[in-house]
Amino acid sequence: MGDSVNIANLVTILRLLLAPVVIWLLMEGEAAAAFGLFLIAGITDAIDGMIAKRFGQETELGAYLDPVADKVLLVSVFVTLGILQELPAWLVLLAVSRDGLIVGGVLLSYTLGKALVMSPLRISKANTLVQIALVAAVLAHMALGAQSVTPMAQAIVYLIWFTAFTTTASGGAYIITWVKAMNISTANPDRQ
Repeated sequence: MGDSVNIANLVTILRLLLAPVVIWLLMEGEAAAAFGLFLIAGITDAIDGMIAKRFGQETELGAYLDPVADKVLLVSVFVTLGILQELPAWLVLLAVSRDGLIVGGVLLSYTLGKALVMSPLRISKANTLVQIALVAAVLAHMALGAQSVTPMAQAIVYLIWFTAFTTTASGGAYIITWVKAMNISTANPDRQ
């Protein structure tokens, strides 16, 4: 195997491949199986990082592949839960727009010839954890077939609003970081 293809990266690729299976299970009404696979995907996220650090398998490919696998799983499940009306459409749009904004900013900076290295911000890490908690709670609620008046349903309502807050804060923080990195000055309005 090459330097980039190692056990840690193969575990990450497994997580990437689990995303369409989780989506398919949700669309087929198999919430319990989807929830189980989502949990397995979460475990693989911890395992690939542990393997990479413990056995010196950290690679440039892994550094890019790991967040891509996380985002593919999380965004695809978010969108699917929105389609199934398990999450409000406005929250799905907010989360997807934030991710699109970040990707668009990186692509724009690349197009402008300004290398931009975006490292995860603390608020972004918090946002990811809150989004994962929300998705896990919704999937568990679906899997258990719980009624809407249960304490879990109430917790989901709070998680929805907390997710909206952290998503907005994270998006704003990335915009500020991007503007600073691009060195855009309000003192020079003719600059494009």
